[in-house]
Amino acid sequence: MEVLDPPAVRRWVRLAADALGTARADIDALNVFPVADGDTGTNLHLTMISAAEAVEALPEDVGAAVVWQTLAYGALVGARGNSGVIVSQALRGMAEVLKEREGTAADLRGALTRAAELARGAVARPVEGTVLSVLEAVAADPGDGDLDATARRAAAQARTALRRTPDQLDVLARSGVVDAGGAGVAIIMEALAEVVTDSYTQRYDVPAPTRRVTPMTESGAGYEVMYLLDADDEAVGKLRAELDALGDSLVVVGGDGLWNVHVHVDEAGQAIEAALRVGRPHRIRVTYLAAPGRTHRAAGGRGVVAVAAGAGIAALFEECGAVVVRREPGSSPSLPVMLAAIRESGSEVAVLPNDEGVRAVAVAAAEIAREDGVVVSVLPTKATVQGLAALAVHDPLRRFDDDVVAMTDAAGHTRYGHLTVADRQVLTSAGLCRPGDVLGMIDGDVALIGDTLAEVAERIVGRMVAGGGELVTLVTGADAPERLAEAVTGFLTRTRPDVEVAVHEGEQGGYPLLIGVE
Repeated sequence: MEVLDPPAVRRWVRLAADALGTARADIDALNVFPVADGDTGTNLHLTMISAAEAVEALPEDVGAAVVWQTLAYGALVGARGNSGVIVSQALRGMAEVLKEREGTAADLRGALTRAAELARGAVARPVEGTVLSVLEAVAADPGDGDLDATARRAAAQARTALRRTPDQLDVLARSGVVDAGGAGVAIIMEALAEVVTDSYTQRYDVPAPTRRVTPMTESGAGYEVMYLLDADDEAVGKLRAELDALGDSLVVVGGDGLWNVHVHVDEAGQAIEAALRVGRPHRIRVTYLAAPGRTHRAAGGRGVVAVAAGAGIAALFEECGAVVVRREPGSSPSLPVMLAAIRESGSEVAVLPNDEGVRAVAVAAAEIAREDGVVVSVLPTKATVQGLAALAVHDPLRRFDDDVVAMTDAAGHTRYGHLTVADRQVLTSAGLCRPGDVLGMIDGDVALIGDTLAEVAERIVGRMVAGGGELVTLVTGADAPERLAEAVTGFLTRTRPDVEVAVHEGEQGGYPLLIGVE
Protein backbone atom coordinates (compact mmCIF):
# COMPACT_ATOMS: atom_id res chain seq x y z
CA MET A 1 0.00 0.00 0.00
CA GLU A 2 1.46 3.35 -1.04
CA VAL A 3 -1.06 5.66 0.66
CA LEU A 4 -3.41 5.37 3.63
CA ASP A 5 -6.57 6.07 1.65
CA PRO A 6 -10.18 6.20 2.98
CA PRO A 7 -10.94 2.48 2.38
CA ALA A 8 -7.79 1.58 4.34
CA VAL A 9 -8.82 3.91 7.17
CA ARG A 10 -12.20 2.18 7.37
CA ARG A 11 -10.52 -1.22 7.56
CA TRP A 12 -8.03 -0.03 10.16
CA VAL A 13 -10.53 1.43 12.61
CA ARG A 14 -12.77 -1.66 12.42
CA LEU A 15 -9.83 -4.05 12.80
CA ALA A 16 -8.55 -2.04 15.78
CA ALA A 17 -12.00 -2.11 17.42
CA ASP A 18 -12.33 -5.86 16.89
CA ALA A 19 -8.80 -6.55 18.14
CA LEU A 20 -9.40 -4.48 21.27
CA GLY A 21 -12.61 -6.43 21.81
CA THR A 22 -10.67 -9.68 21.71
CA ALA A 23 -7.99 -8.34 24.07
CA ARG A 24 -10.38 -6.41 26.31
CA ALA A 25 -10.28 -8.71 29.33
CA ASP A 26 -6.50 -9.11 29.18
CA ILE A 27 -6.02 -5.33 29.12
CA ASP A 28 -8.53 -4.88 31.95
CA ALA A 29 -6.36 -7.22 34.03
CA LEU A 30 -3.39 -4.83 33.67
CA ASN A 31 -5.29 -1.77 34.88
CA VAL A 32 -3.71 -0.41 38.09
CA PHE A 33 -3.13 3.27 37.23
CA PRO A 34 -4.46 5.84 37.92
CA VAL A 35 -7.16 3.72 39.59
CA ALA A 36 -7.22 -0.08 39.70
CA ASP A 37 -10.79 -0.34 38.46
CA GLY A 38 -10.13 -2.95 35.77
CA ASP A 39 -11.87 -1.25 32.85
CA THR A 40 -9.19 0.22 30.54
CA GLY A 41 -9.57 -2.51 27.93
CA THR A 42 -13.35 -2.14 27.94
CA ASN A 43 -13.09 1.65 27.67
CA LEU A 44 -10.66 1.52 24.74
CA HIS A 45 -12.80 -1.09 22.97
CA LEU A 46 -15.93 1.05 23.29
CA THR A 47 -14.05 4.18 22.18
CA MET A 48 -12.88 2.48 18.99
CA ILE A 49 -16.31 0.93 18.37
CA SER A 50 -17.76 4.45 18.39
CA ALA A 51 -15.12 5.62 15.90
CA ALA A 52 -15.66 2.59 13.66
CA GLU A 53 -19.44 2.96 13.65
CA ALA A 54 -19.21 6.63 12.74
CA VAL A 55 -16.92 5.91 9.78
CA GLU A 56 -18.92 2.90 8.59
CA ALA A 57 -22.09 5.01 8.48
CA LEU A 58 -20.55 7.20 5.76
CA PRO A 59 -21.20 6.63 2.04
CA GLU A 60 -18.42 4.69 0.33
CA ASP A 61 -17.46 7.54 -2.02
CA VAL A 62 -16.64 10.28 0.52
CA GLY A 63 -13.13 11.72 0.56
CA ALA A 64 -10.35 11.57 3.11
CA ALA A 65 -11.33 14.82 4.84
CA VAL A 66 -14.81 13.57 5.71
CA VAL A 67 -13.57 10.12 6.76
CA TRP A 68 -10.90 11.47 9.11
CA GLN A 69 -13.13 14.17 10.59
CA THR A 70 -15.87 11.61 11.19
CA LEU A 71 -13.41 9.17 12.77
CA ALA A 72 -12.22 11.88 15.17
CA TYR A 73 -15.78 12.91 16.01
CA GLY A 74 -16.90 9.32 16.60
CA ALA A 75 -13.96 8.71 18.94
CA LEU A 76 -14.60 11.98 20.79
CA VAL A 77 -18.28 11.41 21.54
CA GLY A 78 -17.74 7.74 22.36
CA ALA A 79 -14.55 8.10 24.40
CA ARG A 80 -14.66 6.40 27.79
CA GLY A 81 -12.25 6.39 30.68
CA ASN A 82 -8.92 8.12 31.03
CA SER A 83 -7.17 6.15 28.28
CA GLY A 84 -10.13 6.25 25.90
CA VAL A 85 -10.29 10.03 26.10
CA ILE A 86 -6.54 10.34 25.50
CA VAL A 87 -6.67 7.97 22.52
CA SER A 88 -9.58 9.95 21.07
CA GLN A 89 -7.40 13.05 21.17
CA ALA A 90 -4.55 11.17 19.49
CA LEU A 91 -6.93 10.20 16.70
CA ARG A 92 -7.99 13.83 16.44
CA GLY A 93 -4.33 14.75 15.98
CA MET A 94 -3.93 12.23 13.17
CA ALA A 95 -7.10 13.57 11.56
CA GLU A 96 -5.81 17.14 11.66
CA VAL A 97 -2.87 16.14 9.47
CA LEU A 98 -4.33 13.45 7.24
CA LYS A 99 -7.68 15.03 6.40
CA GLU A 100 -5.91 17.37 3.97
CA ARG A 101 -3.18 14.99 2.82
CA GLU A 102 -2.80 12.07 0.45
CA GLY A 103 -1.79 9.64 3.20
CA THR A 104 1.81 8.97 2.19
CA ALA A 105 4.51 7.69 4.55
CA ALA A 106 5.63 11.25 5.28
CA ASP A 107 2.02 12.26 5.97
CA LEU A 108 1.59 9.35 8.41
CA ARG A 109 4.78 10.27 10.25
CA GLY A 110 3.53 13.83 10.65
CA ALA A 111 0.16 12.54 11.83
CA LEU A 112 1.73 10.34 14.51
CA THR A 113 3.77 13.30 15.76
CA ARG A 114 0.68 15.48 15.98
CA ALA A 115 -1.21 12.68 17.74
CA ALA A 116 1.39 12.53 20.51
CA GLU A 117 1.44 16.34 20.86
CA LEU A 118 -2.32 16.68 21.24
CA ALA A 119 -2.59 13.72 23.61
CA ARG A 120 -0.01 15.17 26.02
CA GLY A 121 -1.57 18.63 25.80
CA ALA A 122 -4.95 17.23 26.83
CA VAL A 123 -3.66 15.85 30.16
CA ALA A 124 -3.47 18.34 33.00
CA ARG A 125 -0.68 16.48 34.86
CA PRO A 126 1.13 14.11 32.46
CA VAL A 127 2.73 10.98 33.93
CA GLU A 128 5.48 8.97 32.25
CA GLY A 129 5.05 5.24 31.77
CA THR A 130 1.49 5.62 30.52
CA VAL A 131 -0.31 5.76 27.20
CA LEU A 132 1.38 9.14 26.63
CA SER A 133 4.83 7.56 26.71
CA VAL A 134 3.84 4.93 24.17
CA LEU A 135 2.34 7.52 21.82
CA GLU A 136 5.46 9.67 22.07
CA ALA A 137 7.76 6.72 21.44
CA VAL A 138 5.83 5.99 18.23
CA ALA A 139 6.31 9.58 17.08
CA ALA A 140 9.90 10.05 18.32
CA ASP A 141 11.66 7.85 15.76
CA PRO A 142 9.32 7.05 12.86
CA GLY A 143 12.14 6.35 10.39
CA ASP A 144 12.14 7.53 6.78
CA GLY A 145 10.96 4.52 4.80
CA ASP A 146 7.84 3.93 2.72
CA LEU A 147 4.35 3.52 4.15
CA ASP A 148 4.90 -0.18 4.78
CA ALA A 149 8.10 0.46 6.76
CA THR A 150 6.56 3.40 8.64
CA ALA A 151 3.58 1.38 9.81
CA ARG A 152 5.76 -1.56 10.84
CA ARG A 153 8.07 0.76 12.75
CA ALA A 154 5.16 2.45 14.53
CA ALA A 155 3.91 -0.92 15.73
CA ALA A 156 7.39 -2.04 16.81
CA GLN A 157 8.09 1.23 18.63
CA ALA A 158 4.76 1.00 20.47
CA ARG A 159 5.52 -2.56 21.60
CA THR A 160 9.04 -1.59 22.75
CA ALA A 161 7.76 1.45 24.64
CA LEU A 162 5.08 -0.68 26.28
CA ARG A 163 7.72 -3.03 27.70
CA ARG A 164 9.52 -0.02 29.20
CA THR A 165 6.53 1.36 31.09
CA PRO A 166 7.21 -0.52 34.38
CA ASP A 167 10.65 1.15 34.46
CA GLN A 168 8.99 4.56 34.19
CA LEU A 169 6.08 4.19 36.62
CA ASP A 170 6.62 2.59 40.02
CA VAL A 171 3.04 1.43 40.53
CA LEU A 172 3.35 -0.72 37.39
CA ALA A 173 6.61 -2.27 38.58
CA ARG A 174 5.15 -3.03 42.02
CA SER A 175 2.13 -4.68 40.41
CA GLY A 176 4.11 -6.63 37.80
CA VAL A 177 2.25 -5.16 34.81
CA VAL A 178 2.79 -2.95 31.80
CA ASP A 179 0.53 0.05 31.28
CA ALA A 180 -2.97 -0.95 30.24
CA GLY A 181 -3.58 2.10 28.07
CA GLY A 182 -0.21 1.64 26.39
CA ALA A 183 -1.15 -1.97 25.61
CA GLY A 184 -4.25 -0.66 23.84
CA VAL A 185 -2.21 1.80 21.77
CA ALA A 186 0.18 -1.00 20.78
CA ILE A 187 -2.79 -2.99 19.48
CA ILE A 188 -4.10 0.01 17.53
CA MET A 189 -0.68 0.49 15.91
CA GLU A 190 -0.43 -3.21 15.10
CA ALA A 191 -3.85 -3.09 13.46
CA LEU A 192 -2.60 -0.20 11.33
CA ALA A 193 0.48 -2.21 10.33
CA GLU A 194 -1.68 -5.19 9.40
CA VAL A 195 -3.90 -3.09 7.14
CA VAL A 196 -0.99 -1.30 5.45
CA THR A 197 1.25 -4.32 4.92
CA ASP A 198 -1.36 -7.09 4.63
CA SER A 199 1.27 -9.35 6.16
CA TYR A 200 2.06 -8.09 9.64
CA THR A 201 2.64 -11.08 11.89
CA GLN A 202 2.32 -9.63 15.41
CA ARG A 203 -1.09 -10.76 16.65
CA TYR A 204 -2.04 -8.31 19.40
CA ASP A 205 -0.31 -10.07 22.27
CA VAL A 206 -1.07 -8.56 25.69
CA PRO A 207 1.69 -9.17 28.29
CA ALA A 208 0.23 -11.00 31.28
CA PRO A 209 0.86 -9.69 34.82
CA THR A 210 3.98 -11.23 36.38
CA ARG A 211 2.28 -11.37 39.76
CA ARG A 212 -1.25 -11.17 41.10
CA VAL A 213 -2.62 -7.67 40.64
CA THR A 214 -4.10 -6.11 43.76
CA PRO A 215 -6.04 -2.83 43.89
CA MET A 216 -3.41 -0.14 44.28
CA THR A 217 -4.81 3.28 43.53
CA GLU A 218 -2.66 6.38 43.20
CA SER A 219 -5.78 8.55 43.38
CA GLY A 220 -7.57 9.52 46.56
CA ALA A 221 -10.62 10.68 44.59
CA GLY A 222 -13.93 8.95 45.16
CA TYR A 223 -15.68 9.47 41.79
CA GLU A 224 -14.86 9.36 38.12
CA VAL A 225 -16.88 12.02 36.31
CA MET A 226 -17.21 12.15 32.53
CA TYR A 227 -19.38 14.25 30.26
CA LEU A 228 -19.60 15.80 26.83
CA LEU A 229 -19.65 19.58 26.98
CA ASP A 230 -21.00 22.14 24.53
CA ALA A 231 -18.95 25.25 25.30
CA ASP A 232 -16.94 28.00 23.64
CA ASP A 233 -13.27 27.17 23.29
CA GLU A 234 -12.33 30.21 25.37
CA ALA A 235 -14.36 28.99 28.34
CA VAL A 236 -12.65 25.63 28.51
CA GLY A 237 -9.43 27.06 29.92
CA LYS A 238 -11.34 28.31 32.95
CA LEU A 239 -12.99 24.91 33.37
CA ARG A 240 -9.63 23.11 33.20
CA ALA A 241 -8.24 25.27 36.00
CA GLU A 242 -11.28 24.73 38.21
CA LEU A 243 -11.38 20.94 37.70
CA ASP A 244 -7.63 20.64 38.20
CA ALA A 245 -8.07 22.23 41.62
CA LEU A 246 -10.94 19.88 42.45
CA GLY A 247 -9.34 16.53 41.58
CA ASP A 248 -6.85 14.61 39.47
CA SER A 249 -6.58 12.48 36.31
CA LEU A 250 -8.00 15.46 34.42
CA VAL A 251 -8.24 15.08 30.65
CA VAL A 252 -10.11 17.55 28.44
CA VAL A 253 -10.20 16.87 24.70
CA GLY A 254 -12.06 18.20 21.70
CA GLY A 255 -12.56 21.58 20.11
CA ASP A 256 -14.86 23.62 17.87
CA GLY A 257 -17.48 23.82 20.60
CA LEU A 258 -17.63 20.14 21.63
CA TRP A 259 -15.48 18.69 24.41
CA ASN A 260 -15.08 15.43 26.29
CA VAL A 261 -14.17 15.90 29.94
CA HIS A 262 -12.78 13.28 32.34
CA VAL A 263 -11.76 13.86 35.97
CA HIS A 264 -11.48 12.04 39.31
CA VAL A 265 -12.93 14.06 42.20
CA ASP A 266 -14.09 13.69 45.79
CA GLU A 267 -17.45 15.36 45.08
CA ALA A 268 -19.05 14.57 41.73
CA GLY A 269 -21.54 17.42 41.94
CA GLN A 270 -18.82 20.05 41.99
CA ALA A 271 -17.36 18.80 38.70
CA ILE A 272 -20.77 18.94 37.04
CA GLU A 273 -21.58 22.38 38.47
CA ALA A 274 -18.29 23.68 37.06
CA ALA A 275 -19.40 22.55 33.60
CA LEU A 276 -22.80 24.22 33.97
CA ARG A 277 -21.07 27.55 34.56
CA VAL A 278 -19.33 27.46 31.17
CA GLY A 279 -21.65 25.51 28.89
CA ARG A 280 -24.06 22.62 28.53
CA PRO A 281 -22.87 19.24 29.84
CA HIS A 282 -24.63 16.10 28.57
CA ARG A 283 -24.12 12.32 28.61
CA ILE A 284 -23.01 12.80 32.20
CA ARG A 285 -21.53 9.67 33.76
CA VAL A 286 -20.54 9.24 37.41
CA THR A 287 -18.71 6.12 38.65
CA TYR A 288 -17.95 5.42 42.30
CA LEU A 289 -14.28 4.40 42.26
CA ALA A 290 -14.41 2.44 45.50
CA ALA A 291 -16.78 -0.01 43.76
CA PRO A 292 -15.29 -0.60 40.30
CA GLY A 293 -17.72 -0.81 37.44
CA ARG A 294 -20.73 0.49 39.35
CA THR A 295 -22.67 3.70 38.89
CA HIS A 296 -26.18 4.67 39.88
CA ARG A 297 -28.45 1.69 39.21
CA ALA A 298 -31.32 1.87 36.81
CA ALA A 299 -34.87 1.85 38.07
CA GLY A 300 -35.86 -1.49 39.57
CA GLY A 301 -37.83 -4.12 37.71
CA ARG A 302 -37.53 -6.45 34.75
CA GLY A 303 -37.56 -5.18 31.18
CA VAL A 304 -37.08 -6.16 27.55
CA VAL A 305 -35.56 -4.02 24.79
CA ALA A 306 -36.54 -4.99 21.25
CA VAL A 307 -35.15 -3.53 18.00
CA ALA A 308 -37.78 -3.01 15.30
CA ALA A 309 -37.46 -2.11 11.61
CA GLY A 310 -41.10 -1.10 11.00
CA ALA A 311 -43.89 0.83 12.69
CA GLY A 312 -46.16 -2.21 12.85
CA ILE A 313 -43.40 -4.38 14.26
CA ALA A 314 -42.66 -1.71 16.86
CA ALA A 315 -46.31 -1.67 17.88
CA LEU A 316 -46.30 -5.46 18.28
CA PHE A 317 -43.29 -5.34 20.58
CA GLU A 318 -44.75 -2.44 22.56
CA GLU A 319 -48.02 -4.32 23.06
CA CYS A 320 -45.98 -7.10 24.64
CA GLY A 321 -44.39 -4.61 27.04
CA ALA A 322 -40.99 -4.11 25.41
CA VAL A 323 -39.10 -0.83 25.14
CA VAL A 324 -38.64 -0.45 21.38
CA VAL A 325 -35.59 0.87 19.54
CA ARG A 326 -36.46 1.80 15.95
CA ARG A 327 -34.13 1.32 13.02
CA GLU A 328 -34.34 1.54 9.25
CA PRO A 329 -33.96 -1.69 7.26
CA GLY A 330 -30.31 -2.37 6.55
CA SER A 331 -29.08 -0.08 9.33
CA SER A 332 -28.30 -0.34 13.03
CA PRO A 333 -29.46 1.94 15.85
CA SER A 334 -26.81 4.13 17.43
CA LEU A 335 -25.01 3.07 20.59
CA PRO A 336 -26.41 5.98 22.69
CA VAL A 337 -30.00 5.18 21.65
CA MET A 338 -29.58 1.50 22.49
CA LEU A 339 -27.97 2.33 25.84
CA ALA A 340 -30.73 4.76 26.77
CA ALA A 341 -33.36 2.10 26.06
CA ILE A 342 -31.58 -0.44 28.28
CA ARG A 343 -31.26 2.05 31.14
CA GLU A 344 -34.94 2.95 30.80
CA SER A 345 -36.07 -0.66 30.96
CA GLY A 346 -35.08 -1.62 34.51
CA SER A 347 -32.37 -3.27 36.56
CA GLU A 348 -32.67 -6.65 34.76
CA VAL A 349 -32.96 -6.36 30.98
CA ALA A 350 -33.15 -8.83 28.10
CA VAL A 351 -32.17 -7.31 24.74
CA LEU A 352 -33.59 -8.62 21.45
CA PRO A 353 -31.40 -7.29 18.58
CA ASN A 354 -33.50 -9.15 15.96
CA ASP A 355 -30.80 -8.74 13.32
CA GLU A 356 -27.27 -10.12 13.09
CA GLY A 357 -25.91 -6.67 12.17
CA VAL A 358 -27.45 -5.06 15.26
CA ARG A 359 -25.91 -7.51 17.72
CA ALA A 360 -22.53 -5.72 17.99
CA VAL A 361 -24.21 -2.46 19.01
CA ALA A 362 -26.43 -4.30 21.50
CA VAL A 363 -23.44 -6.05 23.08
CA ALA A 364 -21.49 -2.79 23.37
CA ALA A 365 -24.47 -1.03 24.99
CA ALA A 366 -24.89 -3.95 27.37
CA GLU A 367 -21.24 -3.65 28.44
CA ILE A 368 -21.77 -0.02 29.40
CA ALA A 369 -25.06 -0.70 31.14
CA ARG A 370 -23.50 -3.48 33.22
CA GLU A 371 -21.07 -0.92 34.61
CA ASP A 372 -24.14 1.02 35.73
CA GLY A 373 -25.20 -1.99 37.79
CA VAL A 374 -27.81 -3.21 35.28
CA VAL A 375 -28.02 -6.97 34.70
CA VAL A 376 -28.22 -7.34 30.91
CA SER A 377 -28.46 -10.34 28.60
CA VAL A 378 -28.31 -9.95 24.80
CA LEU A 379 -30.31 -12.79 23.27
CA PRO A 380 -29.19 -14.32 19.93
CA THR A 381 -32.28 -13.25 17.95
CA LYS A 382 -31.34 -12.85 14.28
CA ALA A 383 -34.78 -11.91 12.93
CA THR A 384 -37.97 -10.13 13.95
CA VAL A 385 -39.94 -13.38 14.12
CA GLN A 386 -37.41 -14.82 16.57
CA GLY A 387 -37.83 -11.73 18.73
CA LEU A 388 -41.60 -12.17 18.68
CA ALA A 389 -41.23 -15.82 19.68
CA ALA A 390 -38.91 -14.92 22.55
CA LEU A 391 -41.18 -12.17 23.81
CA ALA A 392 -44.19 -14.49 23.69
CA VAL A 393 -42.70 -16.63 26.48
CA HIS A 394 -41.28 -13.74 28.51
CA ASP A 395 -42.39 -13.95 32.15
CA PRO A 396 -41.32 -11.03 34.39
CA LEU A 397 -42.23 -13.06 37.51
CA ARG A 398 -39.75 -15.82 36.69
CA ARG A 399 -36.10 -15.68 37.81
CA PHE A 400 -34.19 -13.56 35.30
CA ASP A 401 -31.78 -16.34 34.29
CA ASP A 402 -34.64 -18.78 33.82
CA ASP A 403 -36.54 -16.21 31.78
CA VAL A 404 -33.53 -15.63 29.51
CA VAL A 405 -33.14 -19.38 28.97
CA ALA A 406 -36.82 -19.75 28.06
CA MET A 407 -36.73 -16.78 25.65
CA THR A 408 -33.51 -18.00 24.04
CA ASP A 409 -34.99 -21.47 23.63
CA ALA A 410 -38.11 -20.08 21.96
CA ALA A 411 -36.03 -17.97 19.56
CA GLY A 412 -33.75 -20.91 18.77
CA HIS A 413 -36.73 -23.09 17.82
CA THR A 414 -37.99 -20.51 15.33
CA ARG A 415 -36.78 -20.76 11.74
CA TYR A 416 -36.91 -17.46 9.91
CA GLY A 417 -37.34 -16.47 6.31
CA HIS A 418 -38.26 -13.45 4.23
CA LEU A 419 -38.94 -12.25 0.72
CA THR A 420 -37.11 -9.44 -1.04
CA VAL A 421 -36.84 -8.18 -4.60
CA ALA A 422 -33.43 -8.10 -6.30
CA ASP A 423 -32.22 -4.67 -7.38
CA ARG A 424 -29.20 -5.90 -9.36
CA GLN A 425 -27.78 -8.97 -11.06
CA VAL A 426 -25.79 -11.15 -8.68
CA LEU A 427 -24.84 -14.80 -8.25
CA THR A 428 -26.59 -16.27 -5.20
CA SER A 429 -26.57 -19.66 -3.52
CA ALA A 430 -29.75 -20.44 -5.52
CA GLY A 431 -28.34 -19.29 -8.86
CA LEU A 432 -28.10 -16.07 -10.84
CA CYS A 433 -30.74 -13.44 -10.06
CA ARG A 434 -31.60 -10.36 -12.12
CA PRO A 435 -33.21 -7.04 -11.18
CA GLY A 436 -36.88 -7.60 -10.38
CA ASP A 437 -36.52 -11.26 -9.42
CA VAL A 438 -38.15 -12.29 -6.14
CA LEU A 439 -35.70 -13.88 -3.69
CA GLY A 440 -36.88 -16.29 -1.03
CA MET A 441 -34.54 -16.40 1.99
CA ILE A 442 -34.37 -19.06 4.72
CA ASP A 443 -32.17 -18.52 7.79
CA GLY A 444 -30.26 -15.76 6.01
CA ASP A 445 -29.48 -17.58 2.74
CA VAL A 446 -31.16 -17.34 -0.68
CA ALA A 447 -33.15 -20.55 -1.01
CA LEU A 448 -34.96 -19.92 -4.29
CA ILE A 449 -35.60 -17.35 -7.02
CA GLY A 450 -39.00 -16.74 -8.63
CA ASP A 451 -41.16 -14.33 -10.59
CA THR A 452 -43.96 -13.36 -8.19
CA LEU A 453 -44.16 -12.71 -4.47
CA ALA A 454 -47.10 -15.08 -3.94
CA GLU A 455 -45.40 -17.97 -5.78
CA VAL A 456 -42.11 -17.58 -3.88
CA ALA A 457 -43.88 -17.08 -0.55
CA GLU A 458 -45.81 -20.34 -0.89
CA ARG A 459 -42.74 -22.30 -1.93
CA ILE A 460 -40.61 -20.86 0.90
CA VAL A 461 -43.27 -21.54 3.53
CA GLY A 462 -43.73 -25.07 2.14
CA ARG A 463 -40.02 -25.75 2.55
CA MET A 464 -39.92 -24.28 6.06
CA VAL A 465 -42.84 -26.35 7.40
CA ALA A 466 -41.69 -29.54 5.68
CA GLY A 467 -39.33 -30.20 8.58
CA GLY A 468 -42.08 -29.73 11.14
CA GLY A 469 -43.76 -26.77 12.78
CA GLU A 470 -46.85 -25.83 14.76
CA LEU A 471 -47.09 -22.06 14.29
CA VAL A 472 -46.37 -19.97 11.20
CA THR A 473 -46.03 -16.22 11.71
CA LEU A 474 -46.39 -13.89 8.69
CA VAL A 475 -45.38 -10.24 9.00
CA THR A 476 -46.32 -8.15 5.96
CA GLY A 477 -44.19 -5.23 4.83
CA ALA A 478 -45.04 -1.75 3.62
CA ASP A 479 -44.80 -2.82 -0.04
CA ALA A 480 -46.62 -6.15 0.29
CA PRO A 481 -49.48 -6.78 -2.16
CA GLU A 482 -52.89 -6.62 -0.50
CA ARG A 483 -53.65 -10.36 -0.63
CA LEU A 484 -50.14 -11.79 -0.15
CA ALA A 485 -50.69 -13.02 3.42
CA GLU A 486 -54.12 -14.31 2.46
CA ALA A 487 -52.61 -16.36 -0.38
CA VAL A 488 -50.01 -17.93 1.92
CA THR A 489 -52.64 -18.66 4.57
CA GLY A 490 -54.81 -20.36 1.96
CA PHE A 491 -51.87 -22.45 0.78
CA LEU A 492 -51.22 -23.63 4.35
CA THR A 493 -54.90 -24.38 4.91
CA ARG A 494 -54.84 -26.69 1.88
CA THR A 495 -51.48 -28.36 2.52
CA ARG A 496 -50.96 -28.19 6.29
CA PRO A 497 -54.31 -27.72 8.04
CA ASP A 498 -52.67 -28.74 11.33
CA VAL A 499 -50.53 -25.60 11.38
CA GLU A 500 -51.70 -22.44 13.14
CA VAL A 501 -51.13 -19.18 11.24
CA ALA A 502 -50.70 -15.70 12.76
CA VAL A 503 -50.63 -12.63 10.49
CA HIS A 504 -49.33 -9.18 11.49
CA GLU A 505 -48.84 -5.92 9.59
CA GLY A 506 -45.21 -5.02 10.20
CA GLU A 507 -44.95 -2.06 7.78
CA GLN A 508 -41.22 -2.74 7.35
CA GLY A 509 -39.51 -1.51 4.21
CA GLY A 510 -37.47 -3.66 1.85
CA TYR A 511 -39.05 -6.99 2.85
CA PRO A 512 -42.63 -7.59 1.65
CA LEU A 513 -42.98 -10.62 3.93
CA LEU A 514 -41.23 -11.97 7.02
CA ILE A 515 -41.85 -15.61 7.92
CA GLY A 516 -41.37 -17.52 11.14
CA VAL A 517 -41.96 -21.21 11.79
CA GLU A 518 -42.01 -22.45 15.39
